[in-house]
Amino acid sequence: MATDTPVKERSVPKPVFTDAEAGAKEFPSSTSRSYNYFTPRKRRATVYEDVTVDVQPDPARHLTQGWVYAFANGDSGYPEKWTALKSSNWHEFLDPNEEWEQTIYRNNAAVVRQIQQNIEHGRTAHVFASLDPAWVKVLERHVFAWAHAEHGIGMHVYTPAQRDAPTNMINNAMAVGAAHKLRFAQDLILYNLTLTDEVEGFKGSLHRETWQDDPIWQPTRDFVERLTGIRDWAEAWFATSVVFEPLLGELFRSGFVMQVAALHGDFVTPTVMGAGESDAARDQRGARALFRMLADDEAHGAANRELMQGWLATWSEPALAAARQLQPIWSQISEKVVRFEDSLERSRGRQESLAGDIGLEIPKEVKS
Repeated sequence: MATDTPVKERSVPKPVFTDAEAGAKEFPSSTSRSYNYFTPRKRRATVYEDVTVDVQPDPARHLTQGWVYAFANGDSGYPEKWTALKSSNWHEFLDPNEEWEQTIYRNNAAVVRQIQQNIEHGRTAHVFASLDPAWVKVLERHVFAWAHAEHGIGMHVYTPAQRDAPTNMINNAMAVGAAHKLRFAQDLILYNLTLTDEVEGFKGSLHRETWQDDPIWQPTRDFVERLTGIRDWAEAWFATSVVFEPLLGELFRSGFVMQVAALHGDFVTPTVMGAGESDAARDQRGARALFRMLADDEAHGAANRELMQGWLATWSEPALAAARQLQPIWSQISEKVVRFEDSLERSRGRQESLAGDIGLEIPKEVKS
């Protein structure tokens, strides 16, 4: 039906293209089918790389506006000057263990379950009641004194150092080292509580007196306390991984405890110590990769090697002196299955191999 009513024309804004819409501007990566903003180590990025690389910002890469916060003294973010070592590209380091948040919980939970099962097996089999009396004295006095060294390094060396490094990859590796040390110290103390319940007359608190007052342990205690005073995060990791671990840690954990326990009727303690030894070896892989990268740096390699060589000399001498002070422990057991000098020789050989992997030479005072 015809009508004379006029049709009202609606006013609709017309689109205006300003080239601000998504995809309008072309970038060097506009045609790339890759989502990554970094170059992965292999053809495809691993989960570790996806969740770790560039999570910690860096003005030299993507934080073009600079740091958004600073400390009272003017230091901003993660200053590279917090270590004397230098790198042309700190982000080149990728942890060979590929440690990140999930692996910390997953791996440590698995270790704790295994240790708890081993201790429970020993308890139900009544192994602890038949331990050699001389070995029981070594356990209560010396083996559990080692928990203090592990706790000191985890809480007061690795934990502060892991805040200061310039990339998330480096900090993650040291944070995992801290978690390992703290968990291992806890493993030892919980095991100590079990023996206190299971072994009649076991002096479960003697380890504290030993760590604080026994002359055998005072050089080791002094060394650990000196490590806690290092403010250069790289030196702290270097002195711990390349000096303390082979010359003192490995010497006591595997060169003594894991060698002699079984012949004294103890199959549980080596499994607890073995967990700590495995942790140390895992942490050393990361340290070896980082310090080798710095030693091979095209611009700063020579200066870095000279500096690390100095660190090696500075820290190896007191570590070796502390190691020799532990010698009487080897004589306090019933079954003399390993000589102290043989254990020390292996530890010095391990340090020499580790330093060689980095590109350094062991000081003549420490060479086997």
